[in-house]
Amino acid sequence: MKTGKTLQELAVELDRQNRAKRDFILDTRNLRMVIDDEKIPQLDMLKNIGEHKDIERFGINDIAHRQIGHHLGIPAKYYDRMRTEFPELLATNVSAWFQRQPSRRMVRTLDGTARAFLSDRYRRIDNYEIAEAVLPIIGEMKDARVESCELTDRKMYIKVVNPRLEAEVQKGDIVQAGIMITNSEVGHGAVSVQPLIYRLVCENGMVVNDAGQRRYHIGRVNDSDEMYELYRDETLAADDRAFLMKVQDTVRAAVDEVKFRRIVDRMREATEVKITGSVQTVVELTATKYGLQKNEQEGVLEYLIKGGDLSLYGLSNAITRTSQDVKDYDRATELEGLGWDVINMSRNEWLEINTEKEGKKYAV
Repeated sequence: MKTGKTLQELAVELDRQNRAKRDFILDTRNLRMVIDDEKIPQLDMLKNIGEHKDIERFGINDIAHRQIGHHLGIPAKYYDRMRTEFPELLATNVSAWFQRQPSRRMVRTLDGTARAFLSDRYRRIDNYEIAEAVLPIIGEMKDARVESCELTDRKMYIKVVNPRLEAEVQKGDIVQAGIMITNSEVGHGAVSVQPLIYRLVCENGMVVNDAGQRRYHIGRVNDSDEMYELYRDETLAADDRAFLMKVQDTVRAAVDEVKFRRIVDRMREATEVKITGSVQTVVELTATKYGLQKNEQEGVLEYLIKGGDLSLYGLSNAITRTSQDVKDYDRATELEGLGWDVINMSRNEWLEINTEKEGKKYAV
């Protein structure tokens, strides 16, 4: 499993971000994209103060750039080209469409940078509140430990293992039950509580993508005509407290023995599904189907051969093992989920992949 922050480091950073973040609801006619002296796009917010306009300037991260482009209907490839080659044209385009197609948006900022450009209906369910709600529940689970946690620009991750619930997939291959809790403050996913399988022999983590529960960031329309800044004390209204209680209940119920045994049974079945075709071709076609990058594909091939388990289960483990070598924590967690997806591919999909034919193209 990909290592990240310690729990103490996560707590310190959550507290810092909770104090530093600022959120705004405003009409896009009060926004301008401008270019600074270093040719980097910035976002100006205009606020009326009496007869004068106050301007506050923010940087823009990659997530907010992509959301601005999507909202305005600017193709991503063209947006990125303007951003790189002709930022003045990008600023002119964005500012013009802010005026021509006005709408109310939520702009989330942190440390002087716009980090998200969202609907004004976006329900702020913040990482600090989620952690504050779930960590005491995890503390109540006897012997449970936080195996990995991280805070990226996109998401917060808390991965918990419960060693009291374990099973043997095959001789000497012990797995333990766990859960992964995730949340995004910037529109990259719902609050999610998913089963996690922790493999002791190589410390791999596998996220069970289809067996979790999610709760979404959709709230009421903010219908004020004025631009205003949102403050944290507004976020814990009665319905939000009820929401957090439901998240706590979901975490309590997440480590379920029946569900864990069902997942382990599926893993055992995968050990009997052997790779009979060319190992290299199987990995290549798997990479094509699941969107693995070249270096990831090479890692999967290496770990599959090194592990010596030429089965569907071995292929899955090679993918989750490769996740530990990926620098980006978001991507590493995606690979942990792909390990489960591979185990659950259909018979026809496996027949297409498990082939002797070199260079065959997989039809998605």
